[in-house]
Amino acid sequence: MALNSEEQEKIVHAINVAENETSGEIRVLVENHCPDEVHDRATYYFSNLGMHKTTLKNGVLIYIALEDHKFSIIGDKGIHQRVEGDFWNSTKDLMVAEFRVDRIVEGLVKGIEHAGKQLAKFFPREHDDINELPNDIVFGDR
Repeated sequence: MALNSEEQEKIVHAINVAENETSGEIRVLVENHCPDEVHDRATYYFSNLGMHKTTLKNGVLIYIALEDHKFSIIGDKGIHQRVEGDFWNSTKDLMVAEFRVDRIVEGLVKGIEHAGKQLAKFFPREHDDINELPNDIVFGDR
């Protein structure tokens, strides 16, 4: 399953809206297959995309392998220094509820929106905030 242009626009719009409330940086990476353990694959891309290089260490990657029905959320160490261990569970639960009824885009959008709201509590957007990472969708190599 590939994402059509309208679906991609919805996801990018959700990222833009979420980042208007937080200095956090949210990215989405989509591929069809995950050849490794999903958390390892997401961690690989987190590093490859330079997401660990944000000033406040508050980058978030939502990784999804569409055909394999796997996803993971990776947050940088700046987030984990400020939040509880189950910080991402509510975001994952919202996404899974949509994924179970084959609403992939809606699940991603809800996950982005919720992550943005959660990040805004700890990393509110500052007046001089700089968008450190692109808000586009990244497509993996599988």
